[in-house]
Amino acid sequence: MSAPPALDAQSLLARDARWRPAEIVAWLAVFAATAALPQYSLLINDIAILALFALSLDLVLGYAGVVSLGHAAFFGLGSYAAALFAKHVNPDPLLGLAVAAALCAAFGALCSLTIVRGSDLTRLMVTLGVGLILFELANKFDDITGGADGLQGVVMGPLFGALAFDLMGRTAVFYSVATLALLFFVVRRVVHSPFGWSLKAVRDNRLRSGAIGLSVAARLAAVYTLAAAIAGVAGALLAQTTGFASLDVLDFHRSADVLLALVLGGAGWLYGGLIGALAFKLMHDLLSAITPQYWTFWIGLILVVLMLVGRDRLFKPWTWFGPKGEARQ
Repeated sequence: MSAPPALDAQSLLARDARWRPAEIVAWLAVFAATAALPQYSLLINDIAILALFALSLDLVLGYAGVVSLGHAAFFGLGSYAAALFAKHVNPDPLLGLAVAAALCAAFGALCSLTIVRGSDLTRLMVTLGVGLILFELANKFDDITGGADGLQGVVMGPLFGALAFDLMGRTAVFYSVATLALLFFVVRRVVHSPFGWSLKAVRDNRLRSGAIGLSVAARLAAVYTLAAAIAGVAGALLAQTTGFASLDVLDFHRSADVLLALVLGGAGWLYGGLIGALAFKLMHDLLSAITPQYWTFWIGLILVVLMLVGRDRLFKPWTWFGPKGEARQ
């Protein structure tokens, strides 16, 4: 006698949400590397921020199937929000992080009204347009944002009132890595919940999902709002750990870089953004040291080869963490 479908679904959810030994070892290795390699604190900090940014994009692209070319809008908004809050209101980093997340979540909820309508091409253009609008607004109101010169004079207070941010990035790297780990656990719980499974259903077949009673628009709006808040936190971390915010955080290349990192690691599984961010930053650091003028050429060439040969033929990292026999694309 077979088990009821509800029990089968519960067992599948429990199996998917279960932490695997390789995951625990991987996160322990991340914190161990952060402590053991203080000379690379600034590089690890950049990787953690890009990984968090890629994690937010993976929610909307990999799990909800919403293509975005303007995700830097939330990253930049969070960066400016944290910098302006620290400069004019309160330098406490945790409070600034919360303000940036709340502001970006509200802006993401507003933008989601346009995301739930139209085709993929429409969403592509809308997200790109939102990013360009914010970039031009930040450039126009240079008396507030600093314009092309950037917002200077941002001084962050000590973390927890005791850990001051130093030039070597020792406090910053633990702050960023801990924030990445905390939000990763939150997102992991979300995608392994019934809501996360419904997102995959919407991604795979939107019409069928609506036909069986799922509220497609509400789910897309919810995940887009969550992703916007996480992207805002990533931007806030950049402003807080560098003490600076400029138009660069809203530039199109931010959206392109995070999309490239996600493609390198693989969309639709949470560790793709993390591995992609690590690969992208290491390639950037190595190739720019060898050929400072042409490092983008080599990254582009690697991306072309990756797409032509196929990521599955080169490596299958998702089999380290995913259930046996489950194909993740």
